[in-house]
Amino acid sequence: MADPSGLRPEDRADFEAVLHLALNTPDILSALRADPTGRAATRLRIRALADINEITAAAHSEYHAYLTRLALSTSAEEAAPRRPAGAGLMAALAVLTPPVAASSAAVLLILGYLPQLTDVRGTLPGSLITAGWVLALIAAASTLIALAALLGTAIRGRGTSAHPARLEQARLDWQQALLERGMLPHLRRYLGEDPPLDSAPPTPPSSPATPTAGSKNGPPLTG
Repeated sequence: MADPSGLRPEDRADFEAVLHLALNTPDILSALRADPTGRAATRLRIRALADINEITAAAHSEYHAYLTRLALSTSAEEAAPRRPAGAGLMAALAVLTPPVAASSAAVLLILGYLPQLTDVRGTLPGSLITAGWVLALIAAASTLIALAALLGTAIRGRGTSAHPARLEQARLDWQQALLERGMLPHLRRYLGEDPPLDSAPPTPPSSPATPTAGSKNGPPLTG
């Protein structure tokens, strides 16, 4: 169910976090200390929550940009190709095929060329050499395919990794605008409208204590 303020329910926590930050800014915190009971801070918080529509409207453009970025990020995740059920097996085969094929090719070539060096006749050495070169070609081709797959995965990963960073930046921009243009101006105005704080006497400046008759620097005693 949508929040009447226009905020998503998930963003209500961000609004309250910004409110907490605003209540702890030096000037507001100093003004609230005039009420030692803490009731002024409670009233200020309740009033800010009641006027959430007006406060969030001050950062409407940043919030809209944040929601747009969120929608784009969600769409990109949904549009990403689903990994097939056998993708793990295919990846394992792509990694294992080159070394297995290369080692098998080396063995067959050695077994094929060794009899020729010793003048052994027959068709078996030629067949072994042919099979060895076929496996060597398979090893080379599978190596190129595996490298291309790794490169494609890296490119896709780099393209999608920018979405979370941009989304978080848009969220921070909204929170900053909400704090500076919405929350702080409203809270400062509320402080002036709060009767106990508005009528609180200013703290008198500290003055040096009046020296007493017995003090070292006091006026001389008269007889």
